[in-house]
Amino acid sequence: MANNGVTQFLLTLGAPLLLMTALGTQAELSVTQGSEQQGTSQPATSSDWMYTLRSGDSLSQVASELLTPNISVARLREYNKLSEGMVLAEGDRVRIPLSWLKWQPEPARIASVSGVVQIISGSDGRKQTLTRDTLIRVGDEILSGSGSATVRLADGSEIRISPDSRLTFNRLTQFGKSGMADTRLRLDHGEIHTRVKPVLDGGARFEIETPSAVAAVRGTVFAIQTSGQKTSLQVSHGAVDFGQPGKTQRIPAGYGATVSASTTSGMSIRRLPPAPETRPLPSRLTRLPATLEWSNSQAPAYRLDIFAADDGRWVESREIRGNHHELSMLDNGQYEIHLASVGHDGVAGMPAVTPFEVDLQAQEANLVTPNDGAAANDDMPEFEWSLNGHNEVARIEIAADQSFNHLIATSEWAPETSALPSRPLNPGQYYWRVVTEAGGNSVAVSKPRSLTVKGSLPPARVISVNYLDSQVRVFWEQVATAKEYLLQLSEEPDFDNVIKETTLADTSAALRLIPGRRYFVRLKALSEGPFSSRWGPGRELYLE
Repeated sequence: MANNGVTQFLLTLGAPLLLMTALGTQAELSVTQGSEQQGTSQPATSSDWMYTLRSGDSLSQVASELLTPNISVARLREYNKLSEGMVLAEGDRVRIPLSWLKWQPEPARIASVSGVVQIISGSDGRKQTLTRDTLIRVGDEILSGSGSATVRLADGSEIRISPDSRLTFNRLTQFGKSGMADTRLRLDHGEIHTRVKPVLDGGARFEIETPSAVAAVRGTVFAIQTSGQKTSLQVSHGAVDFGQPGKTQRIPAGYGATVSASTTSGMSIRRLPPAPETRPLPSRLTRLPATLEWSNSQAPAYRLDIFAADDGRWVESREIRGNHHELSMLDNGQYEIHLASVGHDGVAGMPAVTPFEVDLQAQEANLVTPNDGAAANDDMPEFEWSLNGHNEVARIEIAADQSFNHLIATSEWAPETSALPSRPLNPGQYYWRVVTEAGGNSVAVSKPRSLTVKGSLPPARVISVNYLDSQVRVFWEQVATAKEYLLQLSEEPDFDNVIKETTLADTSAALRLIPGRRYFVRLKALSEGPFSSRWGPGRELYLE
């Protein structure tokens, strides 16, 4: 429980944040720079919003872009007691009743997903797998399960949903082009981290409800967890009005609070443990692994979260005992580490935020075996190489040509220095190389080597025959490493008397036959080098 001094400090911060008037005593139209003196303006009320004119704005533009169709520019002039010919200038302010503003549902968008996360549609109840760029509409629910997701609201606010959470979007409203939004969420269980864009005065609102508490938010960074019966809050920046409905207190940055639905003792407020003192980490990491270290404290544990800076993706979250953590297997990009002490109550304190960039560059591998021009008796030869970079993965690529346009076999991506091909290699001439990758987007390719696999080429088999008038088209299987095919045509099934023999580079041939006579066709794959080859089975041809 917080001491009486802390409680008194929080109570003196005043009424709930979102019930304040728009601009108080300063909510009057400023003196214009035009030639006429303005009329006497009335003070703005809690139901008014003050719009400040930008460069090039006119009152008619404000009415067109912000107000509902039934509110005219004349009515706006009358409300602000402006004469017909009065000219407004940049920086002048206009009072607008909230009920006059355009508003419409404004969907949120999924910025990132890690693992398996599901969405339940608020319109038809269907459950689907959540993917990046999915639009989130009013009534939709997100069930994170073992995964996590980052949601970006229309006003730029960001919500990070941790694993095992259920979040419902009860209201997603945008007030035209005013920049104001009304967002209301329900967290049934789990945890979310938020970065809320500063809430404008007037009708703007950001509220999160749980089974035991409510949090009304202005521009702030905070985390909230709920198990249903108990809700805890930690505020890193700004302030949050938090507590049971109708009994909220303002919790400032550096403080946390807990509300339990099963007790009548109210809310406990406490100062959060200070951020751990981390040792400097290079702002740009060109090799991994790298170690993050911090000074030991009396905390029983530390919570470490890693977020991707571009889309808010929750890369890693873990609890650590000790004073260091090894960073590894991160793709290239910008990140933030949030490190916080965990108290004996299991609640994390103020985070130490460490931004850094991973910029790994793949290096060309050195090929070891087989040697260039080697011959292999095995159809699954082993390939070996050495790596020159850091935190790299590699694979072999095998092709029948030096351009590697068509890969015949590969291996799995792995941080290993040897591999077998993904499939047996037919006898023939091959080229192989090693491709290395670092950071997910940096690739290096070794120089190729040639390899001959000894043995007999497999037979080429006819797979189909098409008849059209007096012409027959024969199709056969492609044989890997075959450069061309030898075709024989005979009137006898044993091919003792060959009437036509030709060499073809393609896997089909058109033959013109005499109707009413029987023919037989067979093929043999041919390749460069000293390879034996076998005839495929004969196929009967008959043209009526």
